[in-house]
Amino acid sequence: MSTPDVVVVGIGADGWRGLSPIAHDELTGATMIAGSSRQLELLPDLSARTHVWSTPMLADLRALLADPPARPLHVLASGDPMFHGVGATIVGLLGAERVRVIPAVSSASLAAARMGWDLARTPVISLVTDPVETILAHVSDGVRLLLLSRGADTPAAIATTLCDNGFGESTITVLECLGGDEEAIESADAAQWRRSPGHDLNVVAVACRGPRISTAPGRPDTDFDSDGQLTKTAVRSLTLALLRPAPRETLWDIGGGAGSVSIEWLLTEPTSRAVVFESDPDRRARIAHNAARHGVTTRLRIEGEAPAALHDAPRPDAVFVGGGLTVAGMVETCWDAMAPGARLVANAVTLESETLVMDRQRSLGGDLRRIHIDHAAPLGGMTTWRPILPVTQWSVVKNTHTTEERP
Repeated sequence: MSTPDVVVVGIGADGWRGLSPIAHDELTGATMIAGSSRQLELLPDLSARTHVWSTPMLADLRALLADPPARPLHVLASGDPMFHGVGATIVGLLGAERVRVIPAVSSASLAAARMGWDLARTPVISLVTDPVETILAHVSDGVRLLLLSRGADTPAAIATTLCDNGFGESTITVLECLGGDEEAIESADAAQWRRSPGHDLNVVAVACRGPRISTAPGRPDTDFDSDGQLTKTAVRSLTLALLRPAPRETLWDIGGGAGSVSIEWLLTEPTSRAVVFESDPDRRARIAHNAARHGVTTRLRIEGEAPAALHDAPRPDAVFVGGGLTVAGMVETCWDAMAPGARLVANAVTLESETLVMDRQRSLGGDLRRIHIDHAAPLGGMTTWRPILPVTQWSVVKNTHTTEERP
């Protein structure tokens, strides 16, 4: 590589002695080194000037990169800079061709080594900026998790979250200052966690014990707070099967109700995103609550009434219209926003909305099906069948020969 604009050097709690000869040479010859005060204190007396990050760090980083006082600028990062680290942020801002990265061993690798866990089979979740409830998208009986902490208070917050969601028997292990002179490891069940806050630099290993939770669509309706506006379990499963969640795709969920379709989309594919549109403020608050309960808050964006709010949303890979089908311009706006290959699924429960989807199917193609499901329910001392409202479901893929057509 020619001389880069930025050199990012990973450093662990073992400091200077843990760095490679290549990292030593880079930092010894540096003109300016930026990092946190903790990271900079790990260095010996070098000739380089230092820059301590101010808060918020991202704004400070952007300003420094926009007008670097030296070229190359050297930046310290914790462990592996490309694993939930500042290295990935800098590459995203400047491009890989302008950045050289010298990694150290990540805290996740050190934690897996101490625990004797196979890192390739252990999800690693960053709670540095994400809420602790994010872990709820990953917990299930027998699952092992490595959690990157925001600070000293994170382990206690993890224990509380686990206990509040049926995982109080899970074993928590806090691993502090891995690789350094102050390394410490302590374990306890979540329900018995009484440890005072320790070091800010820690990783939490969780061996989950609790209910078995599947990521397949079709969670019970009782998993979602609702005022009755909810896509029911069986219909939701059929709807998600047609929406086909895939890595890094974005869903538009129009007429979100309780947000169940968006939430299950996000739970099915952990790299996906969703934007839910709901005109009612109470329902928007309920969607936010449901998202937090399922650990998907950071990947769900909640907007107001469609179709007006659609114009500022990221382009969708899939669209679900569960409400507002008969609103003027709704289907047209969605269709125009969709790229070839995007999927649209619309569920109609009224005669008016059913008439509309049948008309759109004639002009745009796709498939129609009628969903009529009964479930067993008590009737006095006996049992009878209770039907849910029948649903007319239209699904269509926008492909090359329909790209120019309009409803």
